[in-house]
Amino acid sequence: MIRVLLAEDQGMVREALAALLGLEGDIDVVAQVARGDEVVPAAQAHEVEVALLDIEMPGLTGIEAAALLRKAQPGVKIVVLTTFGRPGYLRRAMESGADAFLVKDAPASQLAEAIRRVLRGERVIDPVLAAAALADGANPLTSRERDVLSAAADGSANADIGARLHLSEGTVRNYLSAAIQKTGARNRTEAVRLALEKGWL
Repeated sequence: MIRVLLAEDQGMVREALAALLGLEGDIDVVAQVARGDEVVPAAQAHEVEVALLDIEMPGLTGIEAAALLRKAQPGVKIVVLTTFGRPGYLRRAMESGADAFLVKDAPASQLAEAIRRVLRGERVIDPVLAAAALADGANPLTSRERDVLSAAADGSANADIGARLHLSEGTVRNYLSAAIQKTGARNRTEAVRLALEKGWL
């Protein structure tokens, strides 16, 4: 039996996925968590072979949890699931160590097959997302530009962003200016929106 951890913050979705996977004769969902920061402890406690991680979770995102799990349990295969078919998410998931990236509206049989394939050492990527990611190109934002743009998403003033990120107000202004230019936006609000749509934040 393939021992699977399921991390999904929406209870009904998590239970439905667990039930569907339970119908497969060779898959056993041995652990379920609702938060990203519960992934590594659960994976270690239940000796899982494959972790299914939703992207949007409290505590840590699925991408952040994947990176921590890759370091803590290098042998565990990681499948990232998302409702959001954003090319930037795919790129970031792969960079964090994910073995597969699938959208949630794929049939359960496809998910089960992806679990088997990653255990055989294959990489499984939703083909539509893969094509979009190639067409979109790499994330143009540096990690610091992403930090500053994320901090600006709630409308905070440059001084407040600087205090939060331990940067001067002028440095914040420079990072925001670079991010606005790279996203092709007219202002910081539009830059945040475009970066979120692309999955760059």
